Amino acid sequence: MAIEKQKLILLSGIVLGVMAIAMTKMYLDQQQQAMQVKAKAAIANMRSSQTAVLVAKQDIPQGAAIEPEMFDTSIVPNKFVQPQAVTSLDRISGMVTVAPISKGEQISLSKLTRIRQSGGGNLSGVTPAGKRAISIVVDNLSSLAHMVRPGDYVDVLATIQIPVPGPDGKMLSQVAVIPLFQNVLILAVGQNIGGPELSSGRYDKQGEAPKGTSNLITLALTPQEASLIAFVQEQGKVRLTMRSPADAKIEPLTPASWEALFQYIMPQKQDAEKAVEKPIETVPAEPTEYVEVLRGLKKEQVSLPK
Repeated sequence: MAIEKQKLILLSGIVLGVMAIAMTKMYLDQQQQAMQVKAKAAIANMRSSQTAVLVAKQDIPQGAAIEPEMFDTSIVPNKFVQPQAVTSLDRISGMVTVAPISKGEQISLSKLTRIRQSGGGNLSGVTPAGKRAISIVVDNLSSLAHMVRPGDYVDVLATIQIPVPGPDGKMLSQVAVIPLFQNVLILAVGQNIGGPELSSGRYDKQGEAPKGTSNLITLALTPQEASLIAFVQEQGKVRLTMRSPADAKIEPLTPASWEALFQYIMPQKQDAEKAVEKPIETVPAEPTEYVEVLRGLKKEQVSLPK
């Protein structure tokens, strides 16, 4: 009997030990997950307060053509980022310096310009390697009222009909604005490809809009993007949005539709409508047991205690 009691005590100790180990592991896992969440939040906060900019690896004289080996990337707090600081080497490809740049200095668009074309140049000469020049037709509103110039960067939006399932299961069409491409280089506006009339390219604040503007705008796209925009042009309209010269960031975007619009302007109402009310579950009453009792000539039913 004593042996069995000792075995029972030993078994209980083993069970308690296993439970303690499991609970300790669970606690450590929760602490590790909490630390990971805090670390990710700290990294995200740090990234949002810093920007990667290009800095000069050497002294660059005035009139020098831009070469990739001249620059390096440096992480700088946002409050120390210089005006018009360059964040992407692709943005300044094919440009020259209009002022000397010192070693370690942030590269600013105010010190760069496009190479001037002699005699106006040609479209193939300004098309970047790996890209295709494709022209699209836009109206005055879509072309930013003729304020866009060769060398500008834009985002491309498309307004098309997209198929959506209806309440009866049939496919219906709905108008939506689809973000097609971001950070797209404009090669030409009409027949203007940025000739010598642009004394200091797209960054000349004193310059006027280029001559010969029209509703025909030529973009530099990859072969796949060129085929997609050609398809979209047959289905709907294309609209352009201007980008800042110092902004080359690609952001995740969602298509705009009626649902997206209402979700944006009335998010709380939309969330309330989508919430599904759970039915209240009723617990069935347990059956009550009775016993028949004779009291004289009367028969009564008395419930038994549970």
